Amino acid sequence: MLARMMNDWEPLMQLQNQMNQALEGFFDDMPARRGLAAGYPSINLWQDGDDAYAEAELPGLSIEDIEVLVTGKELTISGERKNPADLPNASYHRRERGLGRFSRTMMLPWEIDAGKVEAKLVNGVLTVKLPKCEACKPKKVKLLSA
Repeated sequence: MLARMMNDWEPLMQLQNQMNQALEGFFDDMPARRGLAAGYPSINLWQDGDDAYAEAELPGLSIEDIEVLVTGKELTISGERKNPADLPNASYHRRERGLGRFSRTMMLPWEIDAGKVEAKLVNGVLTVKLPKCEACKPKKVKLLSA
């Protein structure tokens, strides 16, 4: 019964995912959304064999400032860019690099094997390796003769 109900909802869930992808970044250029809140960090996402890779630009952040969460098909990168401690009373003439909390969530087309995810931060670039779960990998089916 539960499986049937889930199948009934599948087309709506697919539509929601497609709408989310279509609208992702749509409002990023609005003045109220500029800075860290929208579209930060910039992320490249690609696939190589059975693994996907996400690469995010996080200049000036350390591993203590970043959190990577993986659930099912979702990857979330979040953290906080803090005001430099040595400039607490600075009077800025121009400020283009935002401060504060950020969070980006991306959907992948398959489930991620959370136990095999690897992440590293090198020179301000976070690279996350996202292996497909074993059940999601294609399997060759042996054909039986009639």
